[in-house]
Amino acid sequence: METTTGLAPLLAETAAGPGRPYTVLADRADATVIRIGTRVAKAHPPQTDPAELAVRLQVAAHPLLRGILLPPHPATRSPGARPATAGGRLVTVWPYGEPVHPGEPCAAPWEAAATLLARLHTTPPEPLPGPLPPMRGPAKAAAAMARMAAVPGAASRPAARTVRAAWHRLPAWARGQAPHPGPPALCHGDWHLGQLVRRAGHGAPDTDGWALIDIDDLGAGDPAWDLARPAMWFGAGLLGPGEWARFLGAYRAAGGTAVPPDGDPWARLDVPARALAVQSAATALAKAARDGREPDEDEYRLLAACDRIAQLE
Repeated sequence: METTTGLAPLLAETAAGPGRPYTVLADRADATVIRIGTRVAKAHPPQTDPAELAVRLQVAAHPLLRGILLPPHPATRSPGARPATAGGRLVTVWPYGEPVHPGEPCAAPWEAAATLLARLHTTPPEPLPGPLPPMRGPAKAAAAMARMAAVPGAASRPAARTVRAAWHRLPAWARGQAPHPGPPALCHGDWHLGQLVRRAGHGAPDTDGWALIDIDDLGAGDPAWDLARPAMWFGAGLLGPGEWARFLGAYRAAGGTAVPPDGDPWARLDVPARALAVQSAATALAKAARDGREPDEDEYRLLAACDRIAQLE
């Protein structure tokens, strides 16, 4: 695993004291995550707003979200508790949960994930702590475009012109430049299979103990954004029709509001799926340029999706 921040030792000492053994789960510019026994400590991105993070933590701990979101450790969510910091980054502590096994899409808990998202989207925002910050999905897409532009050798590649053209085909709200025009719902904001963990006693029985994690982008917005990544994977040929049917069918069966209960879902999913295709392609192109290589097969599929989007009226 690539280490980019060197923050892990300081995070471990902040979260558990000196001398405790730990395992690095992620160490990137946008997040450092370690495991210490039965706990996980996270150093949030440098630009994290403390007030917005406090609201998101209170939402994750709220009884209405029990069995949907993994709640933070009591020390993190105690009322009036000042957030710890490590290296100038805000730190939170969570229970450890088993992640989805990578590389096995057919065995992934698509039904449980869809059910959790449907329940998240139908949770009434009025009783929750607030005001709820905006869901950060469009802002993350804009950040991916900015990162691509900043990587030497990425922005000058011919494929980058295609990605930029696809980006400008999106409406302003999907580029983070205007509010979403529809009624907002409680959204995860960055959902993918890596945002699921299983922990006994924390998930609902009918979702086999799975719960959603990572609240950095949680907030009010378009619920279709949370379905956009698997929709984009399906549209780009990266997810099989069987897995997509399982996911969409379970979401509808659980009463999710992001798409109609039957019929064609793409009127709601099309724009968010395009935005995630552009975001993913920008990220892939930046990574390929940093690695000094050409895009791989899956990355070419994302670039091909951007080419199709760029040609749309």
